[in-house]
Amino acid sequence: MPDLSPEFLQRLRKGAATRDQVRELPRAEIREVLDSGFGSARVPASAGGEGVSAAILFARLIDLAAADSNVAHVFRGHLAVVEQQWFEPDAARRSAWYERVLAGDLVGNAQSEQTATSDIATTLTERDGILRLDGRKYYTTGSLYADWIDLSARYRGEDHQVIVSTHVEGVESVDDWAGFGQRLTGSGTTTFTDVVVDPALVRPYALDDDGFRHPYLMGFFQLVLLAVVAGIGRAAVDDAVAFVQPRRRIFGYGGEAFPREDPLVQAVVGRLSSAAFAARATVLEAARSLDAALDGYRAGDPDAAAFTRAQLDVYRAQQTVLPTVIAATAELFEVGGASSVDTGRGLDRHWRNARTIATHNPSVQRQRALGDWELNGVVPAFNQPQPSTRPVTAS
Repeated sequence: MPDLSPEFLQRLRKGAATRDQVRELPRAEIREVLDSGFGSARVPASAGGEGVSAAILFARLIDLAAADSNVAHVFRGHLAVVEQQWFEPDAARRSAWYERVLAGDLVGNAQSEQTATSDIATTLTERDGILRLDGRKYYTTGSLYADWIDLSARYRGEDHQVIVSTHVEGVESVDDWAGFGQRLTGSGTTTFTDVVVDPALVRPYALDDDGFRHPYLMGFFQLVLLAVVAGIGRAAVDDAVAFVQPRRRIFGYGGEAFPREDPLVQAVVGRLSSAAFAARATVLEAARSLDAALDGYRAGDPDAAAFTRAQLDVYRAQQTVLPTVIAATAELFEVGGASSVDTGRGLDRHWRNARTIATHNPSVQRQRALGDWELNGVVPAFNQPQPSTRPVTAS
């Protein structure tokens, strides 16, 4: 299957700032990405896909995000559902999903709810032998563009994964995301009203708790965000260069002087370039850790230590990629005077977008988990904000 072409990425990049300013949803652009085969790149060759490694997938994702971070972010839930199939024991279910994504279907994500607790309020009930879904989800990234939505719901006293078609009655997604960054990701509200659900697309989360799937997918979900941020870092370099090269004067100097020849401007661009390189390299190294863990699992010899290492490597990557790119996208404005903050240029979107993504899975929680691992050998656990109490023993 073809990769994303340089010509397409260039077209995507040229329109990104304008789309952000006028809130123009990139529906056509997302369809072009799907038509390129990006969404099915991880489908094994034996199932008709390209079967690329995670490292190659994340390299492509960074390139896509460098062109338009909104478009890249839309694919977070989709890529995760494709990735889940490596752990799917039901061959028919796995094949069905491969067929859907190879046909160009897009999967959105809808997990979050605005409630006082982390309990899931969305419910799945059986009435007259038919499963029906009711609830409201927020921050439903990609769902506005999607053919399917992957969500969580409460059924028979347990939390379940439910996947529903967006083309059935009772599913409504609206573009009401009010964040100052990543404005075009379709991360608004999705409401489910008496939606008929296919029982084959419902399963309890507990069924998948083999000790490997969860840490791997947690790392994968997070690394998608970090790849998008790394792409934003590259976009900041590209826009800084495009801003500086044609300019013929430097703030504070009379007459004609080329900023591209000024050593201070060169130093700023050099730092931006280094930040983008470091972010990309860090993401790809973490992706290789995911590959290493999954290779053993697929070979029938899963290594718990490799899965832990992969999850921790993603956490470590978060501590490097986020502050590096956020700082770089703020320093971007040092390449020019007041003209660099002209809203028509849209240079501010890079910081806004990186800062918005950084609010997902707060970095400080991962810092603590890393420290607990290094000091006490405690494997990170989801939904465990505080360390468990341990008896103090004399040394």
